Amino acid sequence: MNIVIVPDSFKECLSAKDVAANISIGILEVFPKAKIIEIPISDGGEGMLEAITSGIGGKLVSVEVMDPLMRKIKAQYGILEDNKTAVIEMAKASGLELLKEEEKKPLVTSTYGTGQLIKDALDKGCAKIIVGIGGSATNDGGVGMVKALGVKFLNSKGEKIKEGGGSLNELSTIDMSNFDERILECEVVVACDVSNPLTGLNGASFVYGSQKGGDKNDLEVLDKNLVHYANRIESTLGLDISTIPGAGAAGGTGAALLAFLKGKLITGIDLMVEILHLNEHIKTADLVITGEGKIDRQTLNGKTISGIAKLAKRHTVPVIVITGKIDDDIEEVYTMGVCAVHSIVNKPMELSEAILKAPRLIQECTKNIMGTIAPFIAN
Repeated sequence: MNIVIVPDSFKECLSAKDVAANISIGILEVFPKAKIIEIPISDGGEGMLEAITSGIGGKLVSVEVMDPLMRKIKAQYGILEDNKTAVIEMAKASGLELLKEEEKKPLVTSTYGTGQLIKDALDKGCAKIIVGIGGSATNDGGVGMVKALGVKFLNSKGEKIKEGGGSLNELSTIDMSNFDERILECEVVVACDVSNPLTGLNGASFVYGSQKGGDKNDLEVLDKNLVHYANRIESTLGLDISTIPGAGAAGGTGAALLAFLKGKLITGIDLMVEILHLNEHIKTADLVITGEGKIDRQTLNGKTISGIAKLAKRHTVPVIVITGKIDDDIEEVYTMGVCAVHSIVNKPMELSEAILKAPRLIQECTKNIMGTIAPFIAN
């Protein structure tokens, strides 16, 4: 039996690599002779760097950068074996994972560190830069990132505005005179798992600002400031980025990557399918097992599970989903090619307990699934 395991991470619990390993253990308890291929994956957020570098090879580069609150940290990015392609996971420098709960402040958090990673890749001669922009702690429209590449964002007095989305209302002039134009000679590919525009009720601030620590008033301020920011970009660069799908990703970092770095937005799962040659692996499989920490309506919108299911459906390969939590209104996922969705939580328990026991819960859930299908395989 040929089984391809292609999970995303269980956020704040297990990496995609660990999820895949525990699914394998459960399979082998029932099918000890199964041929298993583990392909940890990411849709552009946390885990993308590990998924790509472990999947096709490359080296990790460690750089001193500024975290979302402008404190010095060490962050890594990857350079693939061609020595010309950099893989940057925004969360490593500007992610929520770097902050304690009380430190989540979207009015002041900055993407500056992400820009420093990009600059280091340029210094090392990279001609292609892949940027995964999931998991950010920021809502600054990518301004910090662009600052690190030499652009000055000035107020009406000609002074540099402060870091964070809360200061964008002060923006008067965008000074491009010191912009590092080497980036324009690069191919910039942006792995993005959302299609939200920059502003409005479906935009960066109102949809994602609260998970970055913003309250209702903060979200209104941030959205208003991003509208102002978009106007300044249009007057300076002649580009209206306010309604472009994906511009609102990572607190508006998608907009900056489009406007200043001339990036190409692509869904994270489509990028992974291409880079990791998933089509070749899945088309010869008897079964695909995928999963992520939670399955909900967002799963239907370009997330890992929907992308894998659609790919497997083209080859008539059944897909089983293993997840930590199943939300309401997921019926549509079955039309995409998913045969069954299973939660690893096998009895009432607190989230903290589920996280602690996740490896064993994944193994037991997988073993039960395999045990259910074993009689049919035997026949």
